[in-house]
Amino acid sequence: MPKKNLFGYTLPELTAEFTALGETKFRSKQLFSWIYKKHVYDFDAMTDISKAFREKLKAEYSLALPTIFTKQVATDGTIKALLVLEDGSKVESVLMRYNFGNAICVSSEVGCNMGCAFCASGLLRRDRKLSAAEMMGELLCMNKILESEGASVTHIDVMGTGEPFDNYEEVIRFVKTANDDNGLGIGARKITVSTCGLVDGIRAYGKEGIQINLAVSLHASNDHIRNQIMPISKAYPMDELFAAIKDYQENSGRRVTLEYIMLSGLNDTIECANELADLIHDNNISALVNLIPYNEVKEKPFKRSSKEAVSAFYDRLKKRAIEVTVRKEFGTDIDAACGQLRAKVVAGE
Repeated sequence: MPKKNLFGYTLPELTAEFTALGETKFRSKQLFSWIYKKHVYDFDAMTDISKAFREKLKAEYSLALPTIFTKQVATDGTIKALLVLEDGSKVESVLMRYNFGNAICVSSEVGCNMGCAFCASGLLRRDRKLSAAEMMGELLCMNKILESEGASVTHIDVMGTGEPFDNYEEVIRFVKTANDDNGLGIGARKITVSTCGLVDGIRAYGKEGIQINLAVSLHASNDHIRNQIMPISKAYPMDELFAAIKDYQENSGRRVTLEYIMLSGLNDTIECANELADLIHDNNISALVNLIPYNEVKEKPFKRSSKEAVSAFYDRLKKRAIEVTVRKEFGTDIDAACGQLRAKVVAGE
């Protein structure tokens, strides 16, 4: 039997597992402290754990991390790492440096089946879903890269390759451990999970009782445009999506971020800005709209909106009393788009 990777356990799960083995409840907190606070991944170095239990840990459990296949560093300090998992699968993680901290963009699947027309992640279909241990491995690998700077990851965005709510249970397990004070202790308001619009996942997320942020990749102001670029829209049209967002807000009390990639000549008109404002107001949604400059992908026909078009769109939303930001760009001199580096490597470029 393969060894169980301890990075995949939440603290309550690990407590239950160790208690079943006859260990005290304290043992799980002790182990969490070694791996998440002291950054020790060698059982033999965990000196306050009995030798007998250390031998059992070595026999049945692992603390395996991905390895770095290749890494790109942009002039702005952005780091994109292509990581190799235990089965040889490759996934991307990206570190973005803000003035408020270091944010990692975590992949939740190997490839993606959502098929968004503008996205590099969909160039390679999904091979499998990632485990919570593998997602935690992405973060801990980035922390290892940052060690030389005396820094670490402070913010998490689960919005890399893959659809997080298509891998719901493992994503929730990962973010709960990252948020746990006995784990990484990253504040809930510093963690965001992004979905392209899986309605059942949005509703379930609102009932989790956690304060972790939700972002919805909207990218269109009406069904006609969204159907052209996001196949998920045909399964869950705008009215169903916004009803789910409304349910989420009623259950969680949290604002939602609406992600909106600006595509030249398609969704960046003043008419689209007015439609988007109407959607938010008519559905009585508490939302932040995040306008995203498009990272062009050579295999895709879409072009980024001009700065003037983004500015006009922003101004119209502001005039319509919509809270709006324009996402800061990162890594423009490397393969910045989600899935772009992995696709190049797989294609042998």
